[in-house]
Amino acid sequence: MPKQYELLIFDWDGTLMDSAGVIVDSIQHACEDIGLIAPSDRAARQIIGLGLTQALQTLLPDLPADQYPRLVARYRHHYLGRDAHIPLFEGVTTGIEQLHGAGFQLAVATGKSQLGLGRALEASGLGAWFAGTRCADQTHSKPHPAMVLELIDELDADPARTLVIGDTSHDLLMASNAGVTSLGVSYGAHEPEDLYPHAPLALLNSFLEVHAWLNTNA
Repeated sequence: MPKQYELLIFDWDGTLMDSAGVIVDSIQHACEDIGLIAPSDRAARQIIGLGLTQALQTLLPDLPADQYPRLVARYRHHYLGRDAHIPLFEGVTTGIEQLHGAGFQLAVATGKSQLGLGRALEASGLGAWFAGTRCADQTHSKPHPAMVLELIDELDADPARTLVIGDTSHDLLMASNAGVTSLGVSYGAHEPEDLYPHAPLALLNSFLEVHAWLNTNA
């Protein structure tokens, strides 16, 4: 049967890589480093997926503007000391390779910087399978549709045959804003109640389920 989708756009953190806990911990320690009360796990998880500066501004809107660069620097200090050791979710390595082999075009749309995604792709060995990537320091941050629309244009894809897969409301709203369908995952940063309002085609509980769903439905 012909494939329903030709372009699969994956979020990275919380969708392919099990990094949400490290991100939350790094945010909390960065806040403590500059004398702020650490946000709750729930509050910190809500801003995962946004570009780093935008995420911290959203989390701490009353912080004086000149304090954000300090907070960003402390976050990077804590995160970069651990990012090389963050694992992929079970099934991602073989799943991504098999999806590529099945003829799908694969891409990444992430709140990471280009440098951060480059490190992650190299460390994970997945870089060869992705035809395109978009990062928060290249274009508008999620939930703006630019990442999706630029990847569709770059890869000459049909929007009607493009699917976004992500773990946050920012991912699913980005897809909606771009006029494409989405698939939600419940094992990352956001809770199911954050994802359901954005009408993903399905909400799946592991990457193994994502891979199986794509094999059957995509």
